[in-house]
Amino acid sequence: MSPPLLLALFFLRILLVGSTAEQSAIKNLTDGASGMDSEELLGLFEVVSALLENPNWPQMHPHPCTDTPWPGIQCEVGQEEVPIFHVTKLHIGPDIANPVCKTSAKLSESLVRLPYLKTLSIFSCFIISTVTLPPSLFGTFSYLEQLVIKSNPSLSGEIPPSLAEVSTLKVLSLSQNSLQGRIPKEFGRLDSLMQLDLSYNDLSGEIPDEIGGLRSLTILDLSQNGLQGQVPYTLGQLQSLQKIDLSSNMIVGTIPPHIGILSMLVLLDLSNNLLSGPIPEALSDLKELEYFLVENNPINTRIPMFLGSLTKLTVLSLAGCGFSGPIPTSIGSLAHLITLSLDRNRLSGTVPPNLGALPNLSQLNLSQNLLSGELSFPEEFVNRLGKRLDVRGNSGLCTRQDQYKNLSLNLDTPPCLDSDKPSNRSWDQDSGTGTDYQRLKPSLYDGKGNSNASVVKQRLIFLWCFGSNLFVILMVFV
Repeated sequence: MSPPLLLALFFLRILLVGSTAEQSAIKNLTDGASGMDSEELLGLFEVVSALLENPNWPQMHPHPCTDTPWPGIQCEVGQEEVPIFHVTKLHIGPDIANPVCKTSAKLSESLVRLPYLKTLSIFSCFIISTVTLPPSLFGTFSYLEQLVIKSNPSLSGEIPPSLAEVSTLKVLSLSQNSLQGRIPKEFGRLDSLMQLDLSYNDLSGEIPDEIGGLRSLTILDLSQNGLQGQVPYTLGQLQSLQKIDLSSNMIVGTIPPHIGILSMLVLLDLSNNLLSGPIPEALSDLKELEYFLVENNPINTRIPMFLGSLTKLTVLSLAGCGFSGPIPTSIGSLAHLITLSLDRNRLSGTVPPNLGALPNLSQLNLSQNLLSGELSFPEEFVNRLGKRLDVRGNSGLCTRQDQYKNLSLNLDTPPCLDSDKPSNRSWDQDSGTGTDYQRLKPSLYDGKGNSNASVVKQRLIFLWCFGSNLFVILMVFV
């Protein structure tokens, strides 16, 4: 259908409505004052009217690229012999106060009439009526670089594989929707893609190995879904990756050593999955890593010593992983560390005092472990952390009575015996019934009837009596 005919039909619709403002708007369109291709302008009106509550939007913004601009639209001049404007950005979201999306908002097929779009972003628009992503919609774009459709609870259905035909895509964010199904393996063809965010949906199935084809990818966020299978080893091919977030899925297996190749990685979040240990030593090559989170996985090994070599770490979360053995003293060398979470494990031994010398640490959680001995942190450190220092649930830990007496803290630790000086005695680790004080007694004073003290006392009395009798006998012979 030719542009003049389209304008005629649109003009007839306006006349039927009968609004003077609408007639004025269409007159400007026919005069060419909009500075746009007529079919592209009509397509824009249809797309916006399918989304927004205000039916007068075309009359309020008859020249969206020039005289009556709208904050959500940007235009650029094309390369034609007679330059005209083309819509290159369309943004719909709550930051555009008026108009807002209507309850029956949907994606119009007229999007294909905006072939010069570089950015399409729709935030919090599909709230009530069920909306899907039409498979035939996206294969027509030749310039689209950013597609962000986010925070739309009624956007459901599967992700169309036809998105992989938009070879110009650099940012694809479909997070915080209700999308289902698998991640299309066709996405591996998007070799210009730099950010892929499919977080907070209902996606299932495995992460496709083809994801290793996204050679330009810097951010991968697939968190908060129902993804299964293993972490694909092909992630090691994505040398530009700076962020990997696979948290809160049902991923199994071990952490692939190939991740250690990603020398630019800053964040690695694998928490809340079903991963097992050990943590591969190949991760020691992640010298740019600042955030390492693997909490709530059944790793069930010891904390690896090499974590102390990741000197840029600011957040280290190893909570709820079944770690056993001691806390590596090497962690005390992580000078940039801000948060350290080691709670809900089976860690034993003493708390390394050098943790109290970490200059930037503001949160330390060692609760619910099997730690023992004296908690010996500087008063300044304990005062700085306050309630962000949590050592509860370690029955063997104790503190000196006078060490933190001026601080209004609740460390939930009993006083150490001989609190005026450090103790090198071995403490009774019996976790049976009785008070904490009784459990903290040295084994020499276990309180039982046949104590070691009683035996020693009986032997001393016997030796004294024997020595006295021997002295009397010797005096007789003399």
